[in-house]
Amino acid sequence: MTRRTIGRRRFVTSTAALSSALVAAPFVRGAHAAGKLAIGLWDHWVPGANAGAEAVAKAWAEKEKVDLQIDFITSQGNKLILTGAAEAQARSGHDILAQGSWDCARYSDQLVPVDDVMAPLVKQNGAASAITTYLGKIDGKWLGVPATPGAQFKGPASRIDLLKQHAGIDIQAMYPAGAPPKADNWTLDTFLKAAADCHKAGFPFGIGLGTTADSVDTCGAIFQSFDAELVNAKGDITAKSDNVKKALEYWKQLVAYLPPDAPSWDDASNNKMFVAGKTALIMNPPSAWAVARRDRPEVAEQTWHHGMAAGPAGRYGPFTTPFWGIWNFSKNQSAAKSLLTALSQADAIEAMVKASAGYDIPAFANLTTLKVWAEEGPPKGTLFHYANPFNHQILSIAAAPAPHKIAVQIYRHGLQTQMVVRYAIRNEPMDKVLAFAVNELEGYMRV
Repeated sequence: MTRRTIGRRRFVTSTAALSSALVAAPFVRGAHAAGKLAIGLWDHWVPGANAGAEAVAKAWAEKEKVDLQIDFITSQGNKLILTGAAEAQARSGHDILAQGSWDCARYSDQLVPVDDVMAPLVKQNGAASAITTYLGKIDGKWLGVPATPGAQFKGPASRIDLLKQHAGIDIQAMYPAGAPPKADNWTLDTFLKAAADCHKAGFPFGIGLGTTADSVDTCGAIFQSFDAELVNAKGDITAKSDNVKKALEYWKQLVAYLPPDAPSWDDASNNKMFVAGKTALIMNPPSAWAVARRDRPEVAEQTWHHGMAAGPAGRYGPFTTPFWGIWNFSKNQSAAKSLLTALSQADAIEAMVKASAGYDIPAFANLTTLKVWAEEGPPKGTLFHYANPFNHQILSIAAAPAPHKIAVQIYRHGLQTQMVVRYAIRNEPMDKVLAFAVNELEGYMRV
């Protein structure tokens, strides 16, 4: 854990560009000025990306005369998850803590409602995406402010040259920089054929079937593309539907063209394969490209990030977003709301996205066309479609729209990838796989 403590007399540099981020700070003036506040932020994967949020927070602390403690907490070894659990149990720790996608629901009885923060932010920045609302608004109340650092779209990161040479797909023409997609023919059938062609050429699509987030997110998006819900929004188990069967049949075809060790993959496997130049496509935010830009520029120069292929029920893109939550045992909730307001101003968000080299995606509708995505490279424009600027696809998370208590267990256990492995690799009968899923879901509901 990396810690920064900002005294109220400490001079803060490099804040001029962030001044507009501090316009709306109505919660702190007066009684709480010169108080203390502690915030635990996610320690970003992208080198140097922490500087964006840190600069905004420091500028706010200096302006509001608050002694601010900033801790950057790694997610490696589940440290951030364990920190949240420990603080919730002890009812002591940070005032504000970065929460995972499902944690607003998990800690719903211990987080302060932030509707008074979100209402003006939505007015300024546009509506929050539907999936962000599903995750952050619990029983009609916002329990977290969408955090820009770490919010990511896990869509295709493709090799321009390999797709063109081996699958006959010009991905830059399909997703041109600076213009709307021309992707009507980018369907799951096209995706399957391209996977077969690239596999034959020795560059299989780098998609895993493990139980960690990258595999789960990809599997979940394809299930949703078939409208294949395991549990519906009412909490009814629907795993034996025709649509679930269709999704499994599709996966059985696709699995034939994936790496043979796909069931054992973790979240680093696809990145390593991509940077090594051994795959034509992975499903990932721009972290693999960022590493290639540093270590294998010839790979980075041939990389294009773009939208997901469409299925029978639509085009679903896997998206995960963290939140900033205020514990209800915080002794300075007014200042905490003021800081989250400052961190969520448009200029502050743009500074954070720029610091992450375009990795982070704001939750708000008016902030999906920032200059950084058009300007980053090489090649210039590789990130233009990363933030879904034309609402080309439905942002989703695996297991939605099931009630959160059930959905988070589907997600954490990788139930959909387990089903695929059983059906497509172990060749278990369809009825047996569906019965397994139902039994697991019934168990989740008893917890």
